[in-house]
Amino acid sequence: MSNRISPGRVSPGRAVTRVVDSDPLGGTVRRTVLPSGLRVLTEAIPAMRSVSFGIWVAVGSRDETGSQAGVSHFLEHLLFKGTRKRSALDISAAIEAVGGETNAFTTKEYTCYYARVLDQDLPLAIDVMCDLVADSVLAAADVETERGVILEEIAMHDDEPGDEVHDLLARAVYGDHPLGRLISGTEETVSPMSRRQIQSFYRCRYTAPSIVIAAAGNLDHAEVVKLVRQALAGTSLDGEPAAPAPLRPAETRVRTSRPDSLVEHKETEQAHVVLGCPGIGRLDDRRFALGVLNNVLGGGMSSRLFQEIRERRGLAYSVYSYSSQYADTGLFAVYAGCAPGKVDEVLQLVRAELAEVAAHGVTDAELARGKGMAKGSYVLNLEDTGSRMSRLAKGELLFGDLLPVDELLARVDTVSADEVNTLAADLLARPMSLAVVGPFDGDDFSIARG
Repeated sequence: MSNRISPGRVSPGRAVTRVVDSDPLGGTVRRTVLPSGLRVLTEAIPAMRSVSFGIWVAVGSRDETGSQAGVSHFLEHLLFKGTRKRSALDISAAIEAVGGETNAFTTKEYTCYYARVLDQDLPLAIDVMCDLVADSVLAAADVETERGVILEEIAMHDDEPGDEVHDLLARAVYGDHPLGRLISGTEETVSPMSRRQIQSFYRCRYTAPSIVIAAAGNLDHAEVVKLVRQALAGTSLDGEPAAPAPLRPAETRVRTSRPDSLVEHKETEQAHVVLGCPGIGRLDDRRFALGVLNNVLGGGMSSRLFQEIRERRGLAYSVYSYSSQYADTGLFAVYAGCAPGKVDEVLQLVRAELAEVAAHGVTDAELARGKGMAKGSYVLNLEDTGSRMSRLAKGELLFGDLLPVDELLARVDTVSADEVNTLAADLLARPMSLAVVGPFDGDDFSIARG
């Protein structure tokens, strides 16, 4: 059975701890809910000599209004710039002095701040990371400095057509919905963003019930909880008793745009094309079948798309399929990078392969291979403390359910050909949007073409 995580009742002044899982491939997972509603999950792996420690906040770019676009990412930068106790140099020097590393990233639905250190230096990492997340000063001078850095980052991203094309597809599929926007924001939204806007977002969104702290490695759960409580004492995250925030609601369907064709003209030697459509949400029971289907279509060198487009015809160096899942929707897409003169042929082949699988399904051999790839990927991705830490946080924050590894593998094993084929008939027959970056004009492509 899976371990369904429930917020439960929170007793003022008392933390509630329980064992969530005991994994033969890792260690014992424990979960404590602090009186403030903040959650702490750990996986003790005594064989490791390191610990990965992460603070995950249930807020991302989809939570921003149009004028706020990019504020989550802006804030991610600023939290490393200094607190009441530490300067930016103090933060980086403290961790680097013990050979550790820190970083952060922003997604459309959550933001993560993390550190990886030797086990003996975990108390330092907890103190530094909790300090920067809970007590950043957001100095006006730092806002201006990081504004320039972020604008350079946006410009650098625009110089990477292989990355830009995926953002273009999101806009084609989701239109004006926040899921269709750039996580970084744009020059038009970042340039006028004020310190007051950023600070208001910080105080409203970075609350204890919305935060999950996860750690994996050679650690003791009770000690981690004690150190976290000490580090957060007297900060905004040490507030009144509350229950953990519920999962992001998934009952509201995201309105997607009508199938669209978006072209970004750039004088590149290679054209970058992505064909995609709305997919399924992350809590959809069909997600395991989707993982298998994705592997069959474009998940590796043995996949249909790779074999047909690269191996047999030599039309593209890179071709693959992928899926993204959110609380209430998803995205399925196929990417190819090829010479501009070969775009039409590549698109025709991609559409033909998708239509073939939609109409006739996958073979037994493909099903077995797709399931094997999925299981191998799950297990191999848990070979370090960082991925173990991420598993804990995502299970709590995104699924409300930490599936033991053995159960996860069993769920993949039970995927049937009928499930995959039924999903393929639905998903791959949906109207597709197209994104292209290369030496083309907008009227060079249309959805009707192909």
